[in-house]
Amino acid sequence: MKRFRVLITGIVQGVCFRAYTRKTAGLHQLHGWVKNLDNGKVEAVFEGTENDLNLMLQWCRQGPPGADVKDIKVIEEPYLGEFRDFSIKY
Repeated sequence: MKRFRVLITGIVQGVCFRAYTRKTAGLHQLHGWVKNLDNGKVEAVFEGTENDLNLMLQWCRQGPPGADVKDIKVIEEPYLGEFRDFSIKY
């Protein structure tokens, strides 16, 4: 099991990025959260298997319809297993 913190840059707010991220994370059985940042980026923490995390990162590079992802920064963190589901933080 692994944990990634991801910062997504581009047109990623106002395009339902968080809702699509939650749905996609659920499809890949990932736990964690996603939130909008004041600087226009989206931040997410994902925990799960390496394969499922890699599939999620592929999705993050494209995002939902209407998004224009310019860059993603992936930071591997120690796996904590602290989440029971995937949520949107406000």
